Order: sequence, then C-alpha cells, then structure tokens
Amino acid sequence: MGNLLIGSYRAKLDKSGRLKVPEKFRTALEERYGLEFFVTSLENSTIKIFPLPVWLAMTGSTETGHLYLDPDVEDYMRRANTFGVQSELDAKGRVLIGPDLRAMAGLDAEVVVIGLNNHLEVWDTRRLDEKLQKKPLNRDDFKKIAEIMTGRKGP
Repeated sequence: MGNLLIGSYRAKLDKSGRLKVPEKFRTALEERYGLEFFVTSLENSTIKIFPLPVWLAMTGSTETGHLYLDPDVEDYMRRANTFGVQSELDAKGRVLIGPDLRAMAGLDAEVVVIGLNNHLEVWDTRRLDEKLQKKPLNRDDFKKIAEIMTGRKGP
C-alpha cells in the first residue's frame, strides 16, 4: 500500500518549468507506474500528471475507434491532447510542465501537488485555497460522495 498517490505536498517549479516531484510521490510513481507521464489540463485551473499506463488505461478503449463516434469523448480527447504532452521523469525526479500549461493554471514558483490515488494534480497555492474556500463540503456532499464511492444509496 506504500505506492499510492495520496496526500499533498508543497513543491517548487524551477525557472524552466520543471516540477521536482515530492519524494513520496516519486517513489510511488517509479515503483508502480514507471517514468513516463501524460501532462495536461482538463480545466484551466490545474495541471494533471497521469502516469502513462493510467492515461492509456483511461483512454485505451478509444484505440478501437468506436468511442470517437461520441462527440463528448472526442471533445474530451481533443482538449486533453491539445494542451497535453507526453513527458518523462528526469534523473533528478523532475517533470516538465510546458509554458502554455503553466500560464493556463497560473503556476509560478510554489505549487501544491495533490495525490489522487493514481495521478497527481498541480495547483497554484492561491488558486487552490480560493477553490477550497469557495465550495466547502457539507453534509449533503459527504452523503453523495459516500453513495458514489460505495455504490449504495443512503437512508
């Protein structure tokens, strides 16, 4: 269980836009998924770093072509690939986040890297704080989340 991507860590981008992946995440990524990634933005406020095997598992069914008949899937893939780039963890444990993605997500020097079990999100610290304050979770949210995660309806 030590190779899950959970928790959050502060990190820094260097002047070239390389993110030094926090050690716990880096170890988990290397052990479980390898060194190749797909880096993209699915919404303008955050960057997603998918281990390449996770990305391919999520989108691999489109290799047959039948999902491309669905306009929503095409829109999703178009957006992900327009902003995305395949990348690799370098020898110092860094992954490059290109200038267009950095600008879109407002990433500067200090960021927050959040583990979402099988991929990472990279946030500008201020934007993340604003998002969390804007929509705090309430009792109804927790009930809905529990139903989704367990597959059972509550009382």
